[in-house]
Amino acid sequence: MNAAPHPASVSEPTVVRQLRHVLLWPLRLLPAGDGAPSASADRLRRRPWQALRDLGEASPWREVVDEYDGDPGRFHERHYNEFVTFLPYVQRFLYGEGRSRRDAADDGSGSPMRVFRRDDLAAIRVTPRAGEAPLTLEVVHVDLYFFYDVDVVILNVELAASELPLAQVQELLYRFGRAYPPGWDAKGHAMHCMHAAEWLGRDGQVRVRSDAQQREAFLAHVAEHRAPRMTAHWAHVLEPLVADHSGRDGVLRYRQIEYYRMPLMAWLALDDPRALSRTDFVRLGLVTGGSEAAATQRAADTGLPYAEQHLADFEKRYCYDRFWADAGQAPNTRYLCSGHALIVVGDARSEFYMCRDRGVLAQFRHQHFLLFMIAHFQKAALLMFSDRLVEALKGLDVGDASSVRRFKRSIRASFEGFLRFTHRYWFHEVSEQAQARALWHLSATHLGLDPLYEEVKERIADMNTYLEGDSLRRQANTVVRLTVVTIFGLIGTVTTGFLGMNLLAEADSPLPVKLGWFALVFVLTTVLTVYTMVKSKRLSDFLDALSDERLSAWDKLKSLAAVWRRDDP
Repeated sequence: MNAAPHPASVSEPTVVRQLRHVLLWPLRLLPAGDGAPSASADRLRRRPWQALRDLGEASPWREVVDEYDGDPGRFHERHYNEFVTFLPYVQRFLYGEGRSRRDAADDGSGSPMRVFRRDDLAAIRVTPRAGEAPLTLEVVHVDLYFFYDVDVVILNVELAASELPLAQVQELLYRFGRAYPPGWDAKGHAMHCMHAAEWLGRDGQVRVRSDAQQREAFLAHVAEHRAPRMTAHWAHVLEPLVADHSGRDGVLRYRQIEYYRMPLMAWLALDDPRALSRTDFVRLGLVTGGSEAAATQRAADTGLPYAEQHLADFEKRYCYDRFWADAGQAPNTRYLCSGHALIVVGDARSEFYMCRDRGVLAQFRHQHFLLFMIAHFQKAALLMFSDRLVEALKGLDVGDASSVRRFKRSIRASFEGFLRFTHRYWFHEVSEQAQARALWHLSATHLGLDPLYEEVKERIADMNTYLEGDSLRRQANTVVRLTVVTIFGLIGTVTTGFLGMNLLAEADSPLPVKLGWFALVFVLTTVLTVYTMVKSKRLSDFLDALSDERLSAWDKLKSLAAVWRRDDP
């Protein structure tokens, strides 16, 4: 008798030997400096990290003195490899222009990027679905990235785990890193996010728990503020930064600027990457999560998450397969990039792939992280400029002179800020190394950076053109009014001053008489000038009609009479 075929339900699950999971959360900063003196407010806007410095021990964040500015003994080969990967103008953005110059002043002459880190969080315990066993991941670091003169901050969280089933990793990548739940199912469970999440301190105690299951609190917040409510565990990580609509006091406030799913990176080490199916790679690359059957080990995951025709060009669009071969230092290494995610899959048996100093892991945590962060920083900054324009237009009341002045100042500030952003932070190439260059282009293309830049640039240029046109129109009106006053004043000037004639011979009169005549003439001249200015627009129309040879004398007289005609209500 032939043996029965081996059922899929008892197949051994693929195990991820090591995992690195990196989250990037770009947010828009709103410094609370409206009531401060202008110089202080401007300094806080340009250097928002100063607010965290000033809080001292009241804040868990401490500025990172990195390998480039700290003890030279901490500078390793992986840091050197990171540095030389990038082109010179990117190096200046990331690292500044030298220790002495960076330490000399905090005025943007050094690196325009500042990094703050909190080390009071040691782990996070998550439960993907209700009823499942919790999973604890190690917190490698939690950082905040600030940027000089750009109202954007990026939260960076790196986690580590080992010996996890692939389906569980797929589910972790899909569910973790959501700022708030998108909805709730019929049982009241939050959908598409972790059922439970708890940050653990260095002592192993729970610091804060997620409140994603508290549906009514999220509904009430959106109903009142027309803005989403951040889950408690993510709001806690950002403290003392506070959400703009939270109602809490804070020197630094933030708003959501991108999609509520945080961009992510992941590095997976497996015994045999070639054993992964196309479905596995699709679920990893597009971060769709694992199938429920595979997650519970009831069956192998063989079905594609989307239609075949939708995924026909998946490998061409999302995969970088230069090292997807059995040769090389890190054989069978595959990169998947969708803009939202950058995933690296490789062989755990390869020493180079696992090396944290010179290998793929080092590249993932340094070069690839930075190019992925730069791409999302550029996108967040462009969206921030777009938001500024919308807010400026919302506050414009053409009937209110002060509102018009604020609008002009806001647009001019946006235009100047966009120019500084373009010359300091915007570039199309970050590296000439083939791998870094290819991954950069994949990220930038999927994020649509070039079309977004052109759109924002065009909008700001349109606003600035409008302001210039409005200024020219006002100047032209002023010139017309002055011309009218000059023309009509010329009549009296020539009449009374012809051949030095004086209508009143008061040259030999006593001083009080001459002062009286002077005051009388001064008042009459002033009244006449002011009246001429008031009627200057209509007088200008009369002068235009007077110079038009096509009009009859009667039409010209009617134009003169229109100077004193009252407008209909």
